[in-house]
Amino acid sequence: MYKIPFITVLVVVGEFFSQCVKAGEPLQKVRIGYPSAAVSTLPFDIAKEKGFYSKAGLDVEYIQMRAAIAPQAILNGNINFFTSPQSGISAAVSGLPLVVVLVLYKDTPWVLVTSKEINQAQDLIGKKIAISDLRSSPYYFARAGFKKLGLDDKQVSLATTGGTSNSFAALTSNLVAGAVLSPPFDDKAVSLGFKKFLFLGDLADIPYVGLFTSQAEIRDSRDRIKRTIAAVMDAVSWQRANRSGAVKMIAAKFKVSQSEAERSYDTMTGLLSMDGSIGVKKVRGYLNLLREERPISEAVDPEKLVDFSMLPSIR
Repeated sequence: MYKIPFITVLVVVGEFFSQCVKAGEPLQKVRIGYPSAAVSTLPFDIAKEKGFYSKAGLDVEYIQMRAAIAPQAILNGNINFFTSPQSGISAAVSGLPLVVVLVLYKDTPWVLVTSKEINQAQDLIGKKIAISDLRSSPYYFARAGFKKLGLDDKQVSLATTGGTSNSFAALTSNLVAGAVLSPPFDDKAVSLGFKKFLFLGDLADIPYVGLFTSQAEIRDSRDRIKRTIAAVMDAVSWQRANRSGAVKMIAAKFKVSQSEAERSYDTMTGLLSMDGSIGVKKVRGYLNLLREERPISEAVDPEKLVDFSMLPSIR
């Protein structure tokens, strides 16, 4: 695939802002829902803290909620976007008018972290594993991990916690034998005596962190979507170009050590998408995963579940 020079991304996104924002224009209110804070959502923190939203003419509010209620929250007008693309696709194939407009990562960092007593797959039988929610990324990756380990889903219990930070808390409080975690919680858990039992991130095709919204929002507020996406992509560019600053933000926000923050930064930044889109192959792979648990027509067009036409043009 043709690689766009990084400096080109910076220049074009900057030009996009200058065209969008006019002097004296009032800030538009935008509400973005998210399931829990993690290093994967750092670009959203950067966009707010470094002023990229305000430069784009936006006043953005973050609202934490479970992924299960996000689709309806968007359709009810409670929020404009939610940061879990897979939740949007899952709801869309059930008939809801939702579309993914941004995906920040080309791959995922999920890891099954366990107590030190877990040494082999059989040790997980009868144990509880913490995940964010049913039909969330950790849910599907946990199931893929069990399959890889030769375990049946019924041999291991899944405990939903509402978010990755809560899964980390459940693990470190010894309420569960393991948890599906992403940075910085995986390295933080290791520092506390737990261990990375199995890397899960390459076991399934699942879109990871971005934005989905309603078809009505695309129809009625296309410019606002463009501004929101452009601000987040500008934050991605800042993250790539400012390692030390981003590491400081991770350490402060998640109360982790310098080395843990550095490892988290390197892991997540290495997984970032260059342009905010994903290929149809990953969407199709996720649909096949969903088909394992519910009927989905083969006629569903994966290309209609995403709309990347509002990304800053870098081609």
